[in-house]
Amino acid sequence: MCGIFGISAHADAAALTHLGLYSLQHRGQESAGIVAVKDGAVNVLRAMGLVSDKFSAESMRTLSGPVAIGHTRYSTAGSSTIENAQPALVRFKGGHIALAHNGNLTNATEVRRQLEDQGSIFSSTMDSEVIVHRLARAQAERPEGKLAEALQGIEGAYSLLVIIGDTLVAARDPLGWRPLVMGRLNGAIVFASESCALDIVGATIEREVAPGEIVAVEPDGSVRTIQMSAPAEPRRCVFEYVYFARPDSRVFGGSVDRARRALGRRLAREHPAPGADFVFSVPDSSNSAALGFAEASDLPLELALIRNHYVGRTFIQPTQQGRDEKVKVKYNAVREILAGKSVVMVDDSIVRGTTTRGLVALVRAAGAREVHMRVSSPPITGPCYYGIDTPDREQLIAANHSVEEIARRIGVDSLGYISLDGMLGAVPDGPSGFCHACFSGQYPTKPPTVPEKLRLG
Repeated sequence: MCGIFGISAHADAAALTHLGLYSLQHRGQESAGIVAVKDGAVNVLRAMGLVSDKFSAESMRTLSGPVAIGHTRYSTAGSSTIENAQPALVRFKGGHIALAHNGNLTNATEVRRQLEDQGSIFSSTMDSEVIVHRLARAQAERPEGKLAEALQGIEGAYSLLVIIGDTLVAARDPLGWRPLVMGRLNGAIVFASESCALDIVGATIEREVAPGEIVAVEPDGSVRTIQMSAPAEPRRCVFEYVYFARPDSRVFGGSVDRARRALGRRLAREHPAPGADFVFSVPDSSNSAALGFAEASDLPLELALIRNHYVGRTFIQPTQQGRDEKVKVKYNAVREILAGKSVVMVDDSIVRGTTTRGLVALVRAAGAREVHMRVSSPPITGPCYYGIDTPDREQLIAANHSVEEIARRIGVDSLGYISLDGMLGAVPDGPSGFCHACFSGQYPTKPPTVPEKLRLG
């Protein structure tokens, strides 16, 4: 998962991209970058870490022009190094190419080997670079044609923003795994992973980029579109509604907050907790689901866990050690609320179980008499090949243990997961049109022949 933002036909494109990335920081914390183009000249800023820490007012003055794209990175292919920070930028005989990618390419290893056999030299280990090399070889005249040519035979999930010359091009894979919205700011065209990034710059949502669509925007604001393939049944990632997207966003045409509240209400009906004193969330991504659970259960909602907002998301830390360290400083339990109480603890997911076990121990140490865990997604039993960092079944607690065993391992009195049908029935436009392979094992495409991530550096 990553966050991408792009704008064309605006004099302050880089500054607005910088602002938009703040709203997408939750989608990636490892690195960030911006590329801006003015009169054929291209400039780039990339750095490891957070947007707020790395892009000073002085450094931003080096970026100017009416076209810019930006990226916040959470690595699913390629090691966490500055060489893999995006947007990728290359110069070739036809000019320059900048690319920002959200998703994961399932056949990147095979495509990379083919390109290397043909003489290509790679400067990173990220899967996105294969598209850059293919773009440099494309023979089509127009930028959108070049991108369509480069994407032929590319498999997996991608929402892309590409600058070719001074043309901004947006594309989404034919199954529409990852969100990408298009908006307008006066005469400028804006693209972002989520609508919350359009809100922060004052743009209005126009529509989603359709699955399989390529949209080209010239510096004067004129727009051209082409369709790469015939329409297919979409396979949108349901985990965007469950966890990744911000609750104030609209993705896939629906409200994230409303989806999560519906998930919580359905969870309460499927797994009530009779005798509980109150409900609380594991903040912040579970807040809306906990509200829904409390509403359907006629129980009060309490703020029993306090989150340190100066600590980022634990799930998207690239290492287990990083996740464990973040948990220790990210949450604190409110003893005055928890002491002697039977409580319902609502979370959006349990992936490895280590974070949950630490949180339960924290709640019990604060004096909770009983802890009943409720989860607003089904058990995660399989790897994701399309942009979420759960590649190995050995890391997934639900792939190797029953619900009763998981309850004992994480230290709760009872554990209830929402059903697959319940989850799909609660999200907007459900139950069809979503990818739920990590829960069901029903992969929309053939799993990659080389599933290992390219963590080479």
